[in-house]
Formats: sequence, structure tokens, C-alpha cells
Amino acid sequence: MVRGLDEFSDFLVKKEMKPMQEETRGEFGGVGMRLDASKKDRLIITTPMPNTPAYKAGIEPGDEVLKIDDKLVKDMTNNEAVEALRGMIGTNVKVLIERTSKDGKKEQKTFTLKRTKIVPQVIYEKMLDKEIGYIYVQDFSGHTSQDFQKALEKLKKQNMKALVLDLRFNPGGLLDSAVDMVKMFVGENKLIVYTKGRNPEYFKEYKSVAKAKYADLPIVLLVNEMSASGSEIVAGALQDHKRAFLIGARTFGKGSVQQIMNIDGGAGLKLTVARYYTPLGRMIHKNFKAKNPDETGGIVPDMEVAFDINKSHKAVLYETNLIYSPSKKTISHDESLKVQDIVLDRAVEILKARKSLGALAAFSDEQKELKEKESKQTIEI
Repeated sequence: MVRGLDEFSDFLVKKEMKPMQEETRGEFGGVGMRLDASKKDRLIITTPMPNTPAYKAGIEPGDEVLKIDDKLVKDMTNNEAVEALRGMIGTNVKVLIERTSKDGKKEQKTFTLKRTKIVPQVIYEKMLDKEIGYIYVQDFSGHTSQDFQKALEKLKKQNMKALVLDLRFNPGGLLDSAVDMVKMFVGENKLIVYTKGRNPEYFKEYKSVAKAKYADLPIVLLVNEMSASGSEIVAGALQDHKRAFLIGARTFGKGSVQQIMNIDGGAGLKLTVARYYTPLGRMIHKNFKAKNPDETGGIVPDMEVAFDINKSHKAVLYETNLIYSPSKKTISHDESLKVQDIVLDRAVEILKARKSLGALAAFSDEQKELKEKESKQTIEI
């Protein structure tokens, strides 16, 4: 009944409320494993997270989880398996894994892991060359803006003069987290986003600070069809204030505000109460009932680059899917995911061209000053 109101309103039973609260906080009680749940009835560990119980115990990429507390994974849904691994901090969970060696031999090992607070990595940064930095933002959770600021400072120490900000496949998250990101680049108390609904109480403006720390940093922002909500707020604000050049594809168009109300017994009611608008008044939300809904709403980039969505996903995974192997004590990328990222390549080209054009402009000014000086000398003679 609630889903009939619009695409994003929902009734949440008790077991659905807890994961949503953990997701928005950006932390949970767990053992620190990233899992590939794409294969039916199988749960493969893609990588243990550094310095977590799974990492310290010696669990490796490629290990398959067979049992969780003596329950067979094949008899559980993916959500049930994840819930079984998560739990109260300080409690233990027993995991039976199967490992395949290089010569094809299989062996089984049992690990007893103590759950601890897990804060998933959502920010990935690196230098693309001597002066261009790159930051990928996976979502906007409780610690995104803090980690993002640390990444900027780290790249600044490495001589970053320009930034590629990648928000492809970013589904959004917390509004405040997205607003805080814009504040790092836009100052002078400018409007970042505003919300408007049926009731006057849902009209609210979110503005920047008086002085942004990175107000002069050149930015190219990457977006695609799966950039939604919080990532569209960032993209729309930076585009309206001409603080970033956008490349990629029209964003998803999820510009509605949901309010979650707690119901007795642990359930929840998620209702749409307002819409997001960019500083120039553009409504972000897509008209899902339109004849061509994908041509409405969203943020249209300054330069549209057609890039197959599957290849694009592989490209992003390659940049962020770091594999930690405790036995080898090495960090590496999954080379099978490597593809030519034509969107990222175009971003780098634009930033390099901007630097060259800037140099040409400076040269032109010097020539102009020289000619004026020569002209003045001629008159004096």
C-alpha cells in the first residue's frame, strides 16, 4: 500500500530497519570481510579489510564461506548470511571456509572471529600524475565528509594542483554529508541545495560557509546513470556555481526527501515529504511516469561521454577494489577488472588542457605588456 504512493516510500519491517540504520551510520559490528554474493548458494570472500578480525586471522581473497556457526551457507539467503556474520560487538562467530591452492587442492579451515566495530572504506584516493589527484566516493555515510577531507589533505601534500572527483555509481546517502563536501569547494555563504514539499515546514535551504578551504582547486567531476541523490546534490551545486566541469552521463534523477518514522514494535514508515532543487532551481527528481523518464530530471553533464555501463562499473571497481592478502602482505588490484576508462581519460585530458591554456593566457599577457612597453619607449624616443 505504501509503495503505491511513489517509487521511494516504503513500509519497513523490523529486520529491515536495523541494516538501514547501520548503512546511514556507516559502521556496524562485524568481522571485516568483503563478499561476492553474485553466485547463487555461494559466498566468496573478495578481500578481508585491513586490520580487522578476518584480516588478522589470515582469511584470504578467494576463500569460500561454507558454514556460519554450523549453519550451511547454501541453506541461507545472502541477506541471512550477512546478518549471521554481523552482530553485537565483542561476540564471537565461527566461520568454516574452503580454500583452493594454486595446484587446485582444496582444504577447509575453521576460524573463530570476535566481532568488532567495522567502518567500511568509502573514500579511495591516489595521484594520477605529478599534479592531478583522484578521489572516488562510494557513498555519503556518517564518516564520508571526514574521510574525504583527509584524502584531500593527503593529496595536497603530494603536490595536487587539480582534482578528478568520481561520483559514478554513488547512490547517495546522508544529505548533510553531501552538503559538507560542497562546503569544501564553495564559499561566500552560497546556496548549495534547497528542499520544497507540500508543507511549508519542508522548505529548507542549505548554504555554504563563508570561506571554502579548496575554493580555487580546479575540479572535473565524473557522473553516470547510477549517480543518485547525494551525488546529484554535489554535482548540481558545483555545476550551478561553476566550480566543476561535469563529464559522463545524465544522472539517475533521485531527488526526493524521505522521512523515516519509527513504529511500535521496531518497524518503520519511510515517506517522501519533499524534493531537492539545485541552487538555480533545477528539480533533480526524475518524472518516472513520463513517456521517456530517462530524459527528465537528473543532472546533465557539461560533456556527455557514452561509456558502456558494465565497462564503466569494471573501471570503477578496478580503481577501488583493492585486494589485501595477509599471507603475502601485499595490496593489489584485480587485473581482470582493468579496462580503458575513457571517461577518466577525458577528465585528465581536460585538466591538462586547462593548464596549457592557462599558460598560453599568461604568455599572451606577457606579450601584451612587452608590446605596451615597446610602444611607450617609441613615443619617448
